[in-house]
Amino acid sequence: MNPTDARLQALLQPITEPMAAMRAVLAEELATDAPAVADMTDHISRFQGKQLRAALVLLVGQATQNDDRELSTVAAIVELIHLATLVHDDVLDGAEVRRRVACVNERWDNQVAVLLGDWLYSRAFHRSTTLKSRLASQLLAKTTQKICVGEIEQAGGRYDFEMAETRYENIAGAKTAALYSAACELGARYPGDSGFGTSMASFGWELGLAFQIIDDVLDLTGTEAEVGKSVGNDVEDGKVTLAVLKTYAMADDDTRARIRDVYTLPDLEDRVARLREVCDLGPGLDYARARASALLTSAQGRLSALGASPAREALETLMTFLQERRF
Repeated sequence: MNPTDARLQALLQPITEPMAAMRAVLAEELATDAPAVADMTDHISRFQGKQLRAALVLLVGQATQNDDRELSTVAAIVELIHLATLVHDDVLDGAEVRRRVACVNERWDNQVAVLLGDWLYSRAFHRSTTLKSRLASQLLAKTTQKICVGEIEQAGGRYDFEMAETRYENIAGAKTAALYSAACELGARYPGDSGFGTSMASFGWELGLAFQIIDDVLDLTGTEAEVGKSVGNDVEDGKVTLAVLKTYAMADDDTRARIRDVYTLPDLEDRVARLREVCDLGPGLDYARARASALLTSAQGRLSALGASPAREALETLMTFLQERRF
């Protein structure tokens, strides 16, 4: 076990048993008698990685003293939705590698990948109908709508070098932070309500937005070996993320023109390397990291209302883990 995995395993110690129950439900939902689908679900089982969103359901549940027995199933449903978003996102990005494994669209094709993502969504929402409360179905349906809107808005904002930072954060929030927020809200509220639902939803939103900003930084600075997935896709696909927005805003006219060329000239190889050649990304990267850090500081403050517990301590440490991550 590498040091990162060992550190994460230690963080999740308070929820060892409910995570095992979550994985059992997830395995049930990925099982199928259709041979072609079974081949793909076996393949994507290697995408499951850290299962942070499922873990957040369970950690927040424990930290807010929500011991409902269906939380492990709720966490599995959240993880199924996350898997669906990964499969669809790889199609949108034209990605080739996910967690050091060939993406579904790379091993098969885009049509099959879209259908598999749809199948995963359908499994998630079907399982949600078996729960005693409609809260998970309702909240996760709204969350999925937000994710789709975020992806559509991102596609419409390609090559927009003067995008307002608030719009960037709204897009990043919808496509990534929304599911973090729902996971934390469900951990606190399911099956009904609690005094922590709103604060934990905000905690998850800030955590997820910081995660996405850091992910965008890694797409500019990381390698495939470090990150475990394809990098440089944002520049290749015309997505102007926070570090580039800030770099462009601070640049002179000549540098701005060179940045636009890197994004738009056809048949250009290794656009990220070329971007580093034509401008100094350093201040923009520092700005993005500082914004992520501020979000995590705000999120940590929201935990202050919770009583001391191993789960709360794990949530606090998880924020440091995410800020330092290289995957």
